Amino acid sequence: MQNTDFLDTNLNSGGMSINTEIRGYLKETAKWGKFIAIVGFVMMALLVIFALFAGTVMATAMSQLQGMEDAGAAGAVGSGMITFIYILMAMLYFFPLLYLYRFSTKIQAALQSDDQYYLSEAFRNLKSLYKFMGIMMMVMLGFYAVGLLLALAGGAFAMLG
Repeated sequence: MQNTDFLDTNLNSGGMSINTEIRGYLKETAKWGKFIAIVGFVMMALLVIFALFAGTVMATAMSQLQGMEDAGAAGAVGSGMITFIYILMAMLYFFPLLYLYRFSTKIQAALQSDDQYYLSEAFRNLKSLYKFMGIMMMVMLGFYAVGLLLALAGGAFAMLG
């Protein structure tokens, strides 16, 4: 599929076309998307490194507290929890970055080769990015709703007691 007019002519038959202006927008979007994804991957790696060191630092600090008998055990549990939470955050951050990176590279390939397959793959990854973000938004709204209900219930019980 190396026809140089493929995107302009074949998409135009469906009522849409990717003209020079849209190509420019897509090209710039791909550059920024790739930049954001690469920086995001670096930040994600730093988050994992931070998670490992923060847990170790917390465990060491808690074990050196004097006068607290169970500080070492509490520090180990707390540091393990911190490490787990940060690594979980990094894992959740990975998928949107991957979809964004794939979108950016596929759209660049589609624009360079005028290949419908790459264009479809690019937009499939963009759809996956937004779907993932939408699902995460629904999950977060659910957590907020449960938190609000728990706060209201706690306030009601506090008023009764």
